[in-house]
Amino acid sequence: MSGRIYNDITETIGGTPLVRLSRMVEKGMAEVCVKLESFNPAGSVKDRIGLSMIAAAEASGRLKPGMAVIEATSGNTGIALAMVCAQRGYPLTLVMPETMSLERRRLLQAYGAKLVLTPGAKGMKGAMAEAERLLSENTEAFMPGQFENPANPAVHRNTTAAEVIRDTGGRLDAFVAGVGTGGTVAGVGKMLKASLGERVQVIAVEPADSAVLSGGEPGP
Repeated sequence: MSGRIYNDITETIGGTPLVRLSRMVEKGMAEVCVKLESFNPAGSVKDRIGLSMIAAAEASGRLKPGMAVIEATSGNTGIALAMVCAQRGYPLTLVMPETMSLERRRLLQAYGAKLVLTPGAKGMKGAMAEAERLLSENTEAFMPGQFENPANPAVHRNTTAAEVIRDTGGRLDAFVAGVGTGGTVAGVGKMLKASLGERVQVIAVEPADSAVLSGGEPGP
């Protein structure tokens, strides 16, 4: 038997493969590669920030053993936090719009998370307001705050970008990423430009109905 035995599931986060798209791009036009963040244990790039936000809070003393964690989420950050909190032993409450799929709810509950559903018409703003209310009632709880937490872009500067530079040998013209919290594109983009120079284009892709970077209004 060869290889490494990991101490826990969070040690398997990161180190995702970079795969060349050989059939989607016309030969000779460009070399396009995709970083398969779905290879993370809970299935998305958000595993990185789920771990980094909890680890940073532990290191600073803001999060102590047994404390409750509360977060508003509509997607993969909740799944990542549920996995990390299950491994670390923190009771987790996730506040999410009731429009989230039953499949996603069941997955979160399988990790042991408590779900609080808010009216779908109020979107994420409603979920965030309810999470803040719950936090005000439990002063011993910790809220990661994925949209403002510096550990979000930091983990992408320190790991995701480093992996991209290593696997491409620094031969990179452009980096493209979807925008949710903005942590991935901001963190990776900053490190790529610092390491490879301003020649590297950093391209953010955002939803048409929440085109904040393009000067539009935020979505619900």
